[in-house]
Amino acid sequence: MSSEHHDESATHTYRRQNYLAGAQPLISQVARVARAQEVGVFMILAVMVLALSVFTDTFLKSDTIFNVLRAFSWIAISSFGQILVIITGGIDLSVGSVMALSGLTAAIAMNWWGAPVALGILVGLVTGAAIGLINGLLISKANLPPFIATLGLMSIARGVCSGIVGGWPVRDLPKSFIFAGQYDVPVGDWGVPLPVIFMIVLAVLMSLFLTRSVWGYRIYALGGNEQAAALSGINTGRVKILVYTLCGLLTAIGGLLMTARLGVASSDAAKGYELNVIAAAVIGGTSLSGGEGTVLGALIGAAIQQVLRTGLILSGVSAYWQEAAIGLVIILAIMMDQFRKRRR
Repeated sequence: MSSEHHDESATHTYRRQNYLAGAQPLISQVARVARAQEVGVFMILAVMVLALSVFTDTFLKSDTIFNVLRAFSWIAISSFGQILVIITGGIDLSVGSVMALSGLTAAIAMNWWGAPVALGILVGLVTGAAIGLINGLLISKANLPPFIATLGLMSIARGVCSGIVGGWPVRDLPKSFIFAGQYDVPVGDWGVPLPVIFMIVLAVLMSLFLTRSVWGYRIYALGGNEQAAALSGINTGRVKILVYTLCGLLTAIGGLLMTARLGVASSDAAKGYELNVIAAAVIGGTSLSGGEGTVLGALIGAAIQQVLRTGLILSGVSAYWQEAAIGLVIILAIMMDQFRKRRR
């Protein structure tokens, strides 16, 4: 019995040593890919900003810049969770519905039940994390394809939103809740929107999580080769559950900030946002094949979308053409991703 225990212990130690030994090359590879991705998308963003500053008189004004930052902050926060999912080779189509449902459940807790703001926020966060957990369980335990599982949850969450309130918005939210979405933190002569500060803090935390934690290495390993990751001792099912739960939680944070900014919770909120979140990740260099992606890239991808929208508005282009322009950018981003893979 002791001999068997010794063998198992030795095997576990061997796997751990191999895993840790492979971590450093993986870190170097991730850093190398990250630099290539981030430089490319940042150059695109810089060219767009430069062009808009030349062709419009209002883009570089502080009010416009901070409005742009605020407008994509909840998209960016959700995309931080989406890249975790996509890096593992999955996809989460439910993020738009999760945004709406998280904001709605928090608003109902505060408005209908008279719950304190802190408890209402907790209800919203738990709602998002719970949907993410269900997604992860369906994919890892029931072996459903991510597209099917999250598409089903997208429809269910949106239906629950409409069913709870019958299509009516929830108004009269507490001022201390609305504060989070509308307050500008004074920094010198500027007022930095509070959602932007949340976005920056979460970007730093998630970047550290992906690049400096064992779980981050496991996420990249799973996306690179799931079978090899499983053979090296990584519990791939647990990793999938983690990334989908985190995606739901981060999306809930974005949904709460969006609801606080609007000052009203609606069952129709964030419709179509799943495409914006996925687009932010893809434009930022996250590979739909898995194994590649960075938080900074997703942040820049979200910024590119909003700068493009703002630029079209300032240039007098009809709002009807905005989605077409974003679609074109997504196609070009995917083409660039495929081209980069072929070059390798």
